[in-house]
Amino acid sequence: MNANEPDDLIACHECDALIQKPALPQRTSAKCPRCGSLLYRSISSNLDKISAMTLAALVTFVIAQAFPIVELNANGLTSQTTLIGAIVALWGEQMEIMAVLVFCSTILFPLCELLALLYVLLPLRAGYVPPGLNAVLRGIQLMRPWGMIEVFMLGVLVTLVKMVSIARVIPEAALFAFGVLTLMLAVVVSFDPRALWDLAGRLGPRQSKRLTTDARQKS
Repeated sequence: MNANEPDDLIACHECDALIQKPALPQRTSAKCPRCGSLLYRSISSNLDKISAMTLAALVTFVIAQAFPIVELNANGLTSQTTLIGAIVALWGEQMEIMAVLVFCSTILFPLCELLALLYVLLPLRAGYVPPGLNAVLRGIQLMRPWGMIEVFMLGVLVTLVKMVSIARVIPEAALFAFGVLTLMLAVVVSFDPRALWDLAGRLGPRQSKRLTTDARQKS
């Protein structure tokens, strides 16, 4: 391939410099020679680890949504709720905008990002490019800034510290799940989805389609 072909060039997103796209060793990154901004990172050999971490984060996400976050005991009255229950309570208190924001930033966008990553990672790991790869990767980049699990976790911890003086606070399973999920998402987010375009460029369509076509011709 000629080094001047469009597929071998990359434009800096900061200064628009057009440079040749180099092949990178593992655990390295390419920076713009003009402004020094990060262009992309190399495809890591830890694709299996990222896939496993994303799947584990999805399972932890389901646990965090299914169980109560904390149990409050004040004056003999016990109360506990899940994140979904808290969102429903916000909606019932005529705070619809806040309820929608909490739902999108703590449930919708993180869940969509995890599912989209698995949709891309598992086929690439198996050796073929999934349909709609470009659209899915662009969607991941658009959703990533809006997932705010860590902000929610910080808010919960601050609230619990303030509630200790007026009620007995008992942490439940979802609170620990959210803590683990925050760490997992930090690892997943550190993975640059743009690097998957390089890997996809070296792979072909799914081989099973060719096998199916051959089988039909023989029959």
